[in-house]
Amino acid sequence: MNPPAGATDFLTAAGWEGAEVRPLAGDASFRRYFRVVDHDRSAILMDAPPPQEDPRPFIAIAQWLTGNGFAAPDILHQDLEQGLVLIQDFGDARLKETVEAAPESELRLYEAAVDLLVRLGQEEAADVPPYDLAVYQREAGLLTEWYCPAVGLEVDAQGYADAWASILSTLKTDAPPVTVLRDYHAENIMLIEGSETLGLLDFQDALAGHPAYDLVSLLQDARRDVAASLETAMLDRYKRITGAGDAFDVAYHVLGAQRNAKIIGIFTRLWQRDGKPRYAGLCPRVWSYLERDLKHPALKPVADWFDANIPAELRGDPLVIAGA
Repeated sequence: MNPPAGATDFLTAAGWEGAEVRPLAGDASFRRYFRVVDHDRSAILMDAPPPQEDPRPFIAIAQWLTGNGFAAPDILHQDLEQGLVLIQDFGDARLKETVEAAPESELRLYEAAVDLLVRLGQEEAADVPPYDLAVYQREAGLLTEWYCPAVGLEVDAQGYADAWASILSTLKTDAPPVTVLRDYHAENIMLIEGSETLGLLDFQDALAGHPAYDLVSLLQDARRDVAASLETAMLDRYKRITGAGDAFDVAYHVLGAQRNAKIIGIFTRLWQRDGKPRYAGLCPRVWSYLERDLKHPALKPVADWFDANIPAELRGDPLVIAGA
Protein backbone atom coordinates (compact mmCIF):
# COMPACT_ATOMS: atom_id res chain seq x y z
CA MET A 1 0.00 0.00 0.00
CA ASN A 2 2.48 2.62 -1.15
CA PRO A 3 0.96 6.03 -1.93
CA PRO A 4 0.37 6.74 -5.64
CA ALA A 5 3.23 8.33 -7.55
CA GLY A 6 1.62 11.75 -7.74
CA ALA A 7 0.56 11.92 -4.09
CA THR A 8 3.38 14.17 -2.88
CA ASP A 9 2.77 16.89 -5.47
CA PHE A 10 -0.99 16.55 -5.06
CA LEU A 11 -0.82 17.02 -1.30
CA THR A 12 1.54 19.97 -1.67
CA ALA A 13 -0.94 21.64 -4.03
CA ALA A 14 -3.70 20.91 -1.53
CA GLY A 15 -1.81 22.62 1.28
CA TRP A 16 -0.66 19.42 3.01
CA GLU A 17 3.04 19.52 2.17
CA GLY A 18 5.12 17.22 4.36
CA ALA A 19 2.11 15.43 5.83
CA GLU A 20 2.46 11.77 6.84
CA VAL A 21 0.58 9.34 4.59
CA ARG A 22 -0.67 6.17 6.29
CA PRO A 23 -2.37 3.29 4.43
CA LEU A 24 -5.94 2.35 5.27
CA ALA A 25 -7.86 -0.76 4.31
CA GLY A 26 -9.13 -0.80 0.74
CA ASP A 27 -12.53 -2.00 -0.43
CA ALA A 28 -13.92 -4.34 -3.06
CA SER A 29 -12.91 -2.02 -5.91
CA PHE A 30 -9.67 -0.66 -7.35
CA ARG A 31 -9.88 2.31 -4.98
CA ARG A 32 -7.32 2.70 -2.20
CA TYR A 33 -7.39 4.96 0.83
CA PHE A 34 -4.74 6.66 2.94
CA ARG A 35 -4.96 8.81 6.06
CA VAL A 36 -3.01 12.04 5.70
CA VAL A 37 -1.81 13.43 9.04
CA ASP A 38 -0.33 16.89 9.54
CA HIS A 39 0.17 17.81 13.21
CA ASP A 40 -3.35 18.11 14.67
CA ARG A 41 -5.31 17.74 11.44
CA SER A 42 -6.07 14.76 9.23
CA ALA A 43 -7.79 13.96 5.96
CA ILE A 44 -8.36 10.95 3.73
CA LEU A 45 -6.63 10.54 0.38
CA MET A 46 -8.69 8.53 -2.08
CA ASP A 47 -6.75 6.93 -4.92
CA ALA A 48 -9.26 6.11 -7.66
CA PRO A 49 -6.95 5.31 -10.58
CA PRO A 50 -8.26 5.80 -14.11
CA PRO A 51 -9.36 4.09 -16.24
CA GLN A 52 -10.61 1.54 -13.69
CA GLU A 53 -12.13 4.20 -11.44
CA ASP A 54 -13.72 7.62 -11.91
CA PRO A 55 -14.02 9.78 -8.77
CA ARG A 56 -16.48 12.22 -10.30
CA PRO A 57 -19.63 10.32 -9.25
CA PHE A 58 -18.35 10.20 -5.66
CA ILE A 59 -17.72 13.95 -5.69
CA ALA A 60 -21.11 14.71 -7.23
CA ILE A 61 -23.08 12.57 -4.78
CA ALA A 62 -21.05 13.84 -1.80
CA GLN A 63 -21.94 17.39 -2.76
CA TRP A 64 -25.60 16.46 -3.31
CA LEU A 65 -25.77 14.80 0.11
CA THR A 66 -24.14 17.68 1.98
CA GLY A 67 -26.29 20.14 0.07
CA ASN A 68 -29.36 18.33 1.39
CA GLY A 69 -28.22 18.21 4.99
CA PHE A 70 -26.63 14.76 5.14
CA ALA A 71 -23.15 14.09 6.50
CA ALA A 72 -20.94 13.12 3.57
CA PRO A 73 -17.23 13.99 3.45
CA ASP A 74 -16.32 17.49 2.32
CA ILE A 75 -14.17 17.51 -0.83
CA LEU A 76 -10.93 19.30 0.12
CA HIS A 77 -8.97 18.94 -3.12
CA GLN A 78 -9.16 16.93 -6.35
CA ASP A 79 -7.14 15.95 -9.39
CA LEU A 80 -9.45 14.08 -11.74
CA GLU A 81 -6.70 13.29 -14.24
CA GLN A 82 -4.80 11.30 -11.62
CA GLY A 83 -7.92 10.10 -9.81
CA LEU A 84 -6.81 11.64 -6.52
CA VAL A 85 -9.29 13.19 -4.10
CA LEU A 86 -8.63 14.57 -0.63
CA ILE A 87 -11.70 14.32 1.58
CA GLN A 88 -12.80 15.01 5.12
CA ASP A 89 -11.71 12.42 7.68
CA PHE A 90 -14.67 10.94 9.57
CA GLY A 91 -12.38 8.97 11.90
CA ASP A 92 -12.45 5.22 12.55
CA ALA A 93 -15.73 4.74 14.43
CA ARG A 94 -17.81 2.65 12.05
CA LEU A 95 -21.31 1.52 12.99
CA LYS A 96 -20.23 -2.13 12.81
CA GLU A 97 -17.45 -1.98 15.39
CA THR A 98 -19.34 0.48 17.59
CA VAL A 99 -22.29 -1.88 17.93
CA GLU A 100 -20.05 -4.89 18.45
CA ALA A 101 -18.21 -3.09 21.26
CA ALA A 102 -21.40 -1.77 22.86
CA PRO A 103 -24.34 -4.08 22.03
CA GLU A 104 -26.67 -1.91 24.07
CA SER A 105 -26.26 0.79 21.38
CA GLU A 106 -27.48 -1.43 18.53
CA LEU A 107 -31.18 -0.59 18.65
CA ARG A 108 -30.59 3.15 19.08
CA LEU A 109 -28.07 3.38 16.24
CA TYR A 110 -30.11 1.26 13.84
CA GLU A 111 -33.12 3.44 14.56
CA ALA A 112 -31.01 6.46 13.62
CA ALA A 113 -29.85 4.73 10.43
CA VAL A 114 -33.45 3.92 9.48
CA ASP A 115 -34.55 7.49 10.21
CA LEU A 116 -31.78 8.77 7.92
CA LEU A 117 -33.28 6.69 5.09
CA VAL A 118 -36.70 8.16 5.84
CA ARG A 119 -35.18 11.63 5.40
CA LEU A 120 -33.38 10.55 2.24
CA GLY A 121 -36.67 9.35 0.78
CA GLN A 122 -38.20 12.78 1.33
CA GLU A 123 -35.72 14.45 -1.02
CA GLU A 124 -36.07 14.63 -4.77
CA ALA A 125 -33.68 12.08 -6.25
CA ALA A 126 -30.23 13.19 -7.29
CA ASP A 127 -29.41 13.49 -10.98
CA VAL A 128 -28.27 9.89 -11.38
CA PRO A 129 -29.27 7.04 -13.72
CA PRO A 130 -32.39 5.00 -12.94
CA TYR A 131 -32.27 1.75 -11.00
CA ASP A 132 -34.53 0.05 -13.48
CA LEU A 133 -35.58 -3.50 -14.32
CA ALA A 134 -32.69 -4.00 -16.74
CA VAL A 135 -30.17 -3.19 -14.00
CA TYR A 136 -31.94 -5.43 -11.49
CA GLN A 137 -31.93 -8.30 -13.97
CA ARG A 138 -28.29 -7.84 -14.93
CA GLU A 139 -27.24 -7.80 -11.29
CA ALA A 140 -29.25 -10.86 -10.34
CA GLY A 141 -27.58 -12.67 -13.23
CA LEU A 142 -24.21 -12.43 -11.50
CA LEU A 143 -25.19 -15.46 -9.42
CA THR A 144 -25.60 -17.75 -12.41
CA GLU A 145 -22.62 -16.16 -14.16
CA TRP A 146 -20.13 -16.60 -11.31
CA TYR A 147 -21.39 -18.62 -8.37
CA CYS A 148 -22.98 -21.54 -10.17
CA PRO A 149 -19.94 -22.40 -12.34
CA ALA A 150 -17.67 -21.97 -9.31
CA VAL A 151 -19.48 -24.74 -7.44
CA GLY A 152 -19.75 -26.97 -10.51
CA LEU A 153 -23.40 -26.37 -11.36
CA GLU A 154 -24.97 -26.17 -14.81
CA VAL A 155 -28.27 -24.40 -14.31
CA ASP A 156 -31.24 -23.14 -16.29
CA ALA A 157 -30.03 -19.57 -16.79
CA GLN A 158 -32.97 -18.57 -19.00
CA GLY A 159 -35.44 -19.94 -16.49
CA TYR A 160 -33.65 -17.91 -13.81
CA ALA A 161 -34.00 -14.72 -15.85
CA ASP A 162 -37.65 -15.48 -16.58
CA ALA A 163 -38.40 -16.06 -12.90
CA TRP A 164 -36.85 -12.73 -11.97
CA ALA A 165 -38.70 -10.94 -14.75
CA SER A 166 -42.00 -12.25 -13.39
CA ILE A 167 -41.46 -10.74 -9.95
CA LEU A 168 -39.38 -7.64 -10.67
CA SER A 169 -42.32 -6.25 -12.61
CA THR A 170 -44.20 -6.04 -9.29
CA LEU A 171 -41.86 -3.23 -8.21
CA LYS A 172 -43.55 -0.69 -10.44
CA THR A 173 -44.89 2.18 -8.36
CA ASP A 174 -46.40 5.60 -8.86
CA ALA A 175 -44.15 7.03 -6.14
CA PRO A 176 -41.19 9.06 -7.41
CA PRO A 177 -37.77 7.38 -7.17
CA VAL A 178 -35.37 8.24 -4.38
CA THR A 179 -31.58 8.40 -4.28
CA VAL A 180 -30.44 4.83 -3.61
CA LEU A 181 -26.92 4.76 -2.13
CA ARG A 182 -26.67 0.99 -2.85
CA ASP A 183 -24.09 0.12 -0.17
CA TYR A 184 -25.76 1.46 2.95
CA HIS A 185 -24.51 -0.92 5.63
CA ALA A 186 -22.64 -0.99 8.93
CA GLU A 187 -19.16 -0.69 7.42
CA ASN A 188 -20.10 2.38 5.39
CA ILE A 189 -21.87 4.29 8.16
CA MET A 190 -19.55 6.29 10.41
CA LEU A 191 -20.09 7.83 13.82
CA ILE A 192 -18.35 11.12 13.23
CA GLU A 193 -15.70 12.10 15.78
CA GLY A 194 -17.06 9.78 18.42
CA SER A 195 -20.54 11.34 18.25
CA GLU A 196 -23.69 9.63 17.05
CA THR A 197 -23.96 11.78 13.92
CA LEU A 198 -24.09 9.29 11.06
CA GLY A 199 -21.59 9.93 8.27
CA LEU A 200 -21.98 8.34 4.85
CA LEU A 201 -19.35 6.67 2.66
CA ASP A 202 -19.16 4.56 -0.52
CA PHE A 203 -22.10 6.10 -2.35
CA GLN A 204 -20.47 6.69 -5.75
CA ASP A 205 -22.69 4.06 -7.42
CA ALA A 206 -25.94 5.77 -6.40
CA LEU A 207 -28.95 5.36 -8.66
CA ALA A 208 -32.54 6.62 -8.59
CA GLY A 209 -34.79 3.79 -7.50
CA HIS A 210 -36.96 2.16 -4.87
CA PRO A 211 -36.52 3.24 -1.23
CA ALA A 212 -36.65 -0.37 -0.01
CA TYR A 213 -33.24 -1.17 -1.50
CA ASP A 214 -31.11 0.76 0.99
CA LEU A 215 -33.21 -0.53 3.88
CA VAL A 216 -32.40 -4.06 2.74
CA SER A 217 -28.71 -3.12 2.49
CA LEU A 218 -28.80 -2.06 6.14
CA LEU A 219 -30.92 -4.86 7.58
CA GLN A 220 -29.56 -7.77 5.53
CA ASP A 221 -25.93 -6.77 5.96
CA ALA A 222 -23.46 -9.04 4.17
CA ARG A 223 -20.71 -8.10 6.60
CA ARG A 224 -22.41 -8.56 9.96
CA ASP A 225 -25.23 -10.69 11.32
CA VAL A 226 -28.46 -8.78 11.76
CA ALA A 227 -30.96 -10.69 13.88
CA ALA A 228 -34.33 -11.37 12.28
CA SER A 229 -35.98 -9.67 15.27
CA LEU A 230 -34.02 -6.45 14.69
CA GLU A 231 -34.74 -6.58 10.96
CA THR A 232 -38.48 -6.93 11.64
CA ALA A 233 -38.48 -4.11 14.18
CA MET A 234 -36.62 -1.72 11.88
CA LEU A 235 -38.75 -2.60 8.85
CA ASP A 236 -41.83 -1.94 10.97
CA ARG A 237 -40.32 1.36 12.12
CA TYR A 238 -39.72 2.51 8.54
CA LYS A 239 -43.24 1.54 7.48
CA ARG A 240 -44.79 3.21 10.52
CA ILE A 241 -42.99 6.52 9.94
CA THR A 242 -43.55 6.61 6.18
CA GLY A 243 -47.00 5.05 6.07
CA ALA A 244 -45.74 2.42 3.61
CA GLY A 245 -48.05 -0.57 3.23
CA ASP A 246 -48.03 -4.12 1.95
CA ALA A 247 -46.56 -3.16 -1.43
CA PHE A 248 -43.45 -1.88 0.33
CA ASP A 249 -43.15 -5.13 2.26
CA VAL A 250 -43.25 -7.08 -1.01
CA ALA A 251 -40.66 -4.78 -2.58
CA TYR A 252 -38.41 -5.16 0.46
CA HIS A 253 -38.24 -8.94 0.11
CA VAL A 254 -38.03 -8.90 -3.69
CA LEU A 255 -35.13 -6.46 -3.57
CA GLY A 256 -33.62 -8.37 -0.68
CA ALA A 257 -33.53 -11.53 -2.76
CA GLN A 258 -32.23 -9.64 -5.79
CA ARG A 259 -29.49 -7.91 -3.79
CA ASN A 260 -28.39 -11.07 -2.03
CA ALA A 261 -28.24 -13.05 -5.28
CA LYS A 262 -26.13 -10.25 -6.75
CA ILE A 263 -23.80 -10.15 -3.74
CA ILE A 264 -23.20 -13.91 -3.86
CA GLY A 265 -22.20 -13.50 -7.49
CA ILE A 266 -19.99 -10.48 -6.77
CA PHE A 267 -18.25 -12.10 -3.80
CA THR A 268 -17.53 -15.19 -5.90
CA ARG A 269 -16.11 -12.98 -8.65
CA LEU A 270 -13.94 -11.13 -6.13
CA TRP A 271 -12.46 -14.47 -5.10
CA GLN A 272 -12.01 -15.99 -8.56
CA ARG A 273 -11.19 -13.01 -10.74
CA ASP A 274 -9.72 -10.47 -8.34
CA GLY A 275 -7.83 -12.71 -5.91
CA LYS A 276 -9.80 -11.64 -2.80
CA PRO A 277 -10.80 -14.96 -1.20
CA ARG A 278 -12.08 -13.45 2.04
CA TYR A 279 -15.26 -12.39 0.28
CA ALA A 280 -16.16 -16.00 -0.50
CA GLY A 281 -16.29 -16.60 3.23
CA LEU A 282 -19.09 -14.05 3.58
CA CYS A 283 -21.40 -15.95 1.24
CA PRO A 284 -22.98 -18.29 3.86
CA ARG A 285 -24.39 -15.26 5.69
CA VAL A 286 -25.77 -13.85 2.44
CA TRP A 287 -27.33 -17.21 1.58
CA SER A 288 -29.14 -17.14 4.94
CA TYR A 289 -30.64 -13.75 4.09
CA LEU A 290 -31.55 -14.90 0.59
CA GLU A 291 -33.35 -17.96 1.92
CA ARG A 292 -35.19 -15.73 4.41
CA ASP A 293 -36.44 -13.59 1.50
CA LEU A 294 -37.35 -16.55 -0.68
CA LYS A 295 -39.93 -17.62 1.91
CA HIS A 296 -42.07 -14.60 1.03
CA PRO A 297 -45.01 -15.64 -1.20
CA ALA A 298 -44.12 -12.97 -3.77
CA LEU A 299 -40.82 -14.76 -4.43
CA LYS A 300 -42.33 -18.14 -5.30
CA PRO A 301 -41.17 -18.24 -8.97
CA VAL A 302 -37.59 -17.51 -7.93
CA ALA A 303 -37.78 -19.80 -4.90
CA ASP A 304 -38.99 -22.64 -7.15
CA TRP A 305 -36.03 -22.05 -9.49
CA PHE A 306 -33.57 -22.25 -6.60
CA ASP A 307 -35.17 -25.45 -5.33
CA ALA A 308 -34.85 -26.99 -8.79
CA ASN A 309 -31.34 -25.78 -9.60
CA ILE A 310 -29.21 -25.24 -6.48
CA PRO A 311 -29.31 -28.01 -3.84
CA ALA A 312 -29.10 -26.92 -0.22
CA GLU A 313 -25.66 -28.47 0.22
CA LEU A 314 -24.31 -26.25 -2.59
CA ARG A 315 -25.45 -23.01 -0.97
CA GLY A 316 -22.55 -21.60 1.01
CA ASP A 317 -18.90 -20.62 0.70
CA PRO A 318 -18.01 -21.25 -2.98
CA LEU A 319 -14.32 -21.60 -2.17
CA VAL A 320 -15.03 -24.36 0.34
CA ILE A 321 -17.59 -26.09 -1.85
CA ALA A 322 -15.24 -26.04 -4.82
CA GLY A 323 -12.45 -27.45 -2.66
CA ALA A 324 -10.15 -24.67 -3.82
